[in-house]
Amino acid sequence: MRHGRARGVLFVAALLLPALLAARPAAAADPIKVGFAAELTGGLAGNGKQGLLTAQIWADDVNAAGGLLGRKMELVYYDDQSSPSLVPGIYAKLLDVDHVDLLLASGTNISSPAMPTVIEHGRLFMVTLALAVNETFHYPRYFQTMPYGPDGKDALTRGFFEAAMSMSPKPRTVAIVGADAEFAKGALEGARRQIKRFGLQTVYDRTYPPSTVDFTPIVRAIAAAGPEVIMVASYPADTANFLRAAGELQLKARIFGGPMVGLQSGAIKMQLGDQLDGIVCYELFVHEPTMRFPGTDDFIRKYQARAAAAGVDPLGYYVPPFTYATLQVLQQAVTAIGSLDQDKLAEHIHHATFSTVVGDITFGPDGEWAKPRILTIQYQNIHGHGMAQFTEPGHQIILDPPELRSGTLRYPYSEIGH
Repeated sequence: MRHGRARGVLFVAALLLPALLAARPAAAADPIKVGFAAELTGGLAGNGKQGLLTAQIWADDVNAAGGLLGRKMELVYYDDQSSPSLVPGIYAKLLDVDHVDLLLASGTNISSPAMPTVIEHGRLFMVTLALAVNETFHYPRYFQTMPYGPDGKDALTRGFFEAAMSMSPKPRTVAIVGADAEFAKGALEGARRQIKRFGLQTVYDRTYPPSTVDFTPIVRAIAAAGPEVIMVASYPADTANFLRAAGELQLKARIFGGPMVGLQSGAIKMQLGDQLDGIVCYELFVHEPTMRFPGTDDFIRKYQARAAAAGVDPLGYYVPPFTYATLQVLQQAVTAIGSLDQDKLAEHIHHATFSTVVGDITFGPDGEWAKPRILTIQYQNIHGHGMAQFTEPGHQIILDPPELRSGTLRYPYSEIGH
């Protein structure tokens, strides 16, 4: 009788074993999947590859420390070819096929087309380098770590125009030009508000196709209009080609620059060299004495040690620190609430302050920085094409914001090393 009962217990246990195994916390042994589209080819590949390397560095750091919630981190990503049309399909695959736990994105042109898919699935969305994407959606689970603040389109151009208006006598005329693409058009929109704010007269206001290579006709048209202030909103290839055309035609202006994407790249800085002298541009991080945050230099050294092998920008001041900070915010939020619950994560991120390699970050209602911190810098004393000068103080002078200012504007542009 005793043996019969024992056999019965074993039989019941055998029946229950699959259910018990299914009910165990198997997820605790599974990796946490972080999914994203990455611009590994196409026009934005320079930024995308830096972002990928940074995510890999972060995952390695977290895994070396024992993982997150006791689980290893796994990156799941696909090349979007810098094409917004591919983005919705990638995020649908990440969510519906790969079943990723957390989502990232980089850039305005990539984040914006991903939003409907992300919103439909109700997922937390951590983004960097995106301009004013959530102004349209007001999605409560969206967070963006480029320091535009609540008025992104204005923040991108405000410092440039305030620098222009610091000149004596104050300028009266302005030309603005930019690519016919989402980021640049947003910057131009902000510029028009600044022009109205300061009572400037616009003598040239145009966009150009993103495929434009020869900027000579555009530069000639701007020169013919004779503006004192010239602001350009461009992407990396455009920026380099525009500046070459401006140099060849000896474009005259009292102040010249603007939200020119690409000048933040170490490779493009070295390529253009002293042609940058006098240009006023936006930046996120430069090595000026007013800008020091715990952990920044350690991270940049780690990035630079792997940059050559990864074939990415050797300097790493633009995309990498803010991508790493985005992931630090995510890591700190998950640790604080002890789970991957999307509602709880979003609620925590809305109300917490995060210590990162780019300083403390607090988010406002639409998931942007509560206070803007876009840098307006001027290239000064640039000699030749060496990289070292871009890592040293005194060559990328911070003009704005006032609390980080490290020097004063030099003008007119036409007389600075040209």
